[in-house]
Amino acid sequence: MRNRFRRRRHFRDPGDINITAFMNLMVILVPFLLITAVFSRITILELNLPAAADQAQQDQPREFRLEIVVRTDGIEVGDRDGGLIRRVPLKGGVHDYEQLSQLLQQIKARFPDKLDATLLLEPDTDYETVVQVMDSVRSARVVQAGSVVSAELFPEISIGDAPDTRMKVATQ
Repeated sequence: MRNRFRRRRHFRDPGDINITAFMNLMVILVPFLLITAVFSRITILELNLPAAADQAQQDQPREFRLEIVVRTDGIEVGDRDGGLIRRVPLKGGVHDYEQLSQLLQQIKARFPDKLDATLLLEPDTDYETVVQVMDSVRSARVVQAGSVVSAELFPEISIGDAPDTRMKVATQ
């Protein structure tokens, strides 16, 4: 009996590893994981810095320069040189983006070739408000021929800090 145990102690050559079942699992699992994966979509908004006023611009005739100032108590829409056009107050404690969009549509109707606008923000403006205002400035949802379409307003947005003083009412 002792000889029998000694024979079993001798090591045999390791056999080939059968990975066929594992490979079959991977062939099924990898496409399934790729199909069910959620791919995040990143949207990039191109922003510009407000242009500095230089002597060459001062010699030219006065041009309409749209400024939107986001404050904690409302949104001021105006002309950089002309002053305040309208103040959009809070509605129910939040900014009224619908009224802002309607006002910007009226301004776009008066200045159809105008593409740029300057967005000035107070330091404590939250990100959600910035995105909502930028969406309202860039485009508007309008009804044409019974369907809702997106109309371009002012897609070239410059961004900066809001001044401490409020805009003065435009004198015409």
